Amino acid sequence: MYDDTCRFLAEHFSSDFASWLLGEPVEMTELKPSELSLDPIRTDALILLQSVASFLHLEFQTLPKDNVPFRMLDYRVRGYRKDPSKPMRQVVIYLKQTASERVYQTSFEMENTRHEFEVVRIWEQPAALFLQYSGLIPFASLGQSADAEETLRQAAQRINQIADSEAQANLIAASGILAGLRLEDEVVYQILRRDIMQESTVYRSIQRETQAENSRAIALNLLQEGVPIEIIVRSTGLSIQEVQQLQQQLNGSSQGGS
Repeated sequence: MYDDTCRFLAEHFSSDFASWLLGEPVEMTELKPSELSLDPIRTDALILLQSVASFLHLEFQTLPKDNVPFRMLDYRVRGYRKDPSKPMRQVVIYLKQTASERVYQTSFEMENTRHEFEVVRIWEQPAALFLQYSGLIPFASLGQSADAEETLRQAAQRINQIADSEAQANLIAASGILAGLRLEDEVVYQILRRDIMQESTVYRSIQRETQAENSRAIALNLLQEGVPIEIIVRSTGLSIQEVQQLQQQLNGSSQGGS
């Protein structure tokens, strides 16, 4: 849920992310993982953006995973393969404060190879910074502040000043979802209207993605039991292509483990 929210924000407010991370409001478009020869069923927390001049690779992590440094190297090499002349800015953004040393790891090393990337720990960023950009407002309650609850109120006030009602609803929903990493739901719903959150595009898209993820999980279980693809398609609502991709993933996993 948190990953989907961050992806939605990065895709729809890319110039705000560019202002924050690149220092200028560059218009960027989404780069599909398939364009870098990436074909996992689900690329958790991954967003790839591109402008004429560069790539921007963002990885949003609620808590650190040990495979993140290698993923950064892997995606950089794939970006180089696509366009050797275009630099790639890579940033891992950790959302929830943790004592893990992994959130300080900024490189991947093996034998004669060393690859470096950037890390942002949201809780060390001033909350006021996120209130400056519409697309970053939902991160404000996770930023550094004396009172996260008061910061969420300030975020709600900023969102209420946005004229576009659809953008307003999406930002309210995203703010509520991300604030849940730090505040109790009751507090969040006291500040943000639940009905607006539930009617937003981002909330509905997350619901659809959750349903799709459940369908994929069921399909994987059925494939492991040897159920024919045609029956799985009828049972889950997935397309034949989606089930075949899952089957390839399953076959690849079993081959890798053998």
